[in-house]
Amino acid sequence: MQIFPPPHARSTFLTLTIGVVAATVLSAGTAVAQTERETLTGREVSVYNLAGRITVERGTGSDVTVEVARGGRDAAKLKIVSSQLRGRNALRVLYPAGDDVVYEGPARERGWGNATDLRVDVDGTWGNDDHGRDRDGRRVRVKTRGSGTEAWADLTIRVPAGKSVAVYLATGELNATGVDSDLRIDVAAARVTASSIRGRLDIDAGSGAVDVRDATVTEIKIGNGSGGVRVTNITSERCAVDVGSGGVVGTSVRCGTLNVDAGSGSVRLEGVASSDVNVETGSGGVTLVFTTAPKRLAVDAGSSGVTVTLPSMLGAEVDIETGSGGITSDFAIKTTHMARNELRGTIGDGSAHIRIESGSGTVRLRKSAN
Repeated sequence: MQIFPPPHARSTFLTLTIGVVAATVLSAGTAVAQTERETLTGREVSVYNLAGRITVERGTGSDVTVEVARGGRDAAKLKIVSSQLRGRNALRVLYPAGDDVVYEGPARERGWGNATDLRVDVDGTWGNDDHGRDRDGRRVRVKTRGSGTEAWADLTIRVPAGKSVAVYLATGELNATGVDSDLRIDVAAARVTASSIRGRLDIDAGSGAVDVRDATVTEIKIGNGSGGVRVTNITSERCAVDVGSGGVVGTSVRCGTLNVDAGSGSVRLEGVASSDVNVETGSGGVTLVFTTAPKRLAVDAGSSGVTVTLPSMLGAEVDIETGSGGITSDFAIKTTHMARNELRGTIGDGSAHIRIESGSGTVRLRKSAN
């Protein structure tokens, strides 16, 4: 039997029901959207978080602000602590000791199954800080499934111009955009993207892809233990890319000095304008396309060929050697020494110096179409 309220009470009943539903929805929405906000004063600040998505963007005012959105079944167990630490105002997301951290974030979405292991100090920090201190601490494992503390924190960091900010993340994703400050990014296993950066940029990744675009900085350093590096439209006095395993790809690379070291993987850079270039690969081909002639170019390819495209008005002393493979050139070379796999000579006025060595593979010098 269905029971209805009396007619005179229906209006009141409906009003109360709608009010309860609205309050419930509002409460749920508030819980989902609730964030905590921290302010970090001083020019030099650091932020540490084991798991989550981090966004770094340009802020206003005089202080760095951090918005923290917790996630996971055990989100309430996280502690947010900020204080002076080794000369910097540092925010740390502290995870319960003793348990593994279970993060249902980008790693699971992309099918990454490997866990990330690192050692974390009791103060919630890890890695080599700016003072060169090597950390010990307790072992922590961040994984995508299994038992442990199911919790993570998504952070939005807003950085006013002129700051020096270091961001440490174990697992997740980090995206920095529009920052006009010195920025250090240190991740254990995470995808890193950075765009429209001004200042100084230093990225150190244990594993995961690194993508840097539209950066005009005094210095750019990118290190990646395992994963590719892509740079697009970068301008800097000093550029350095060091990859243990993975390729390096770039377009519109304008650097006073450019150093690229790839242990295992190819290097392909187009639109290069740099006066001093050094490229080394353990295994993998090298392709360089210059818009302006370098004053010094050194290429050492342990295995695979080398192709270098240079402006047609090039003048350089040339020293090329291959372990096995040929040597071809679009430029007329006045040779001073020629053997089966060696060539030394001069192109034009000989004002620049080009040294190319390949363990195996053909070395090609090409003239650009312009």
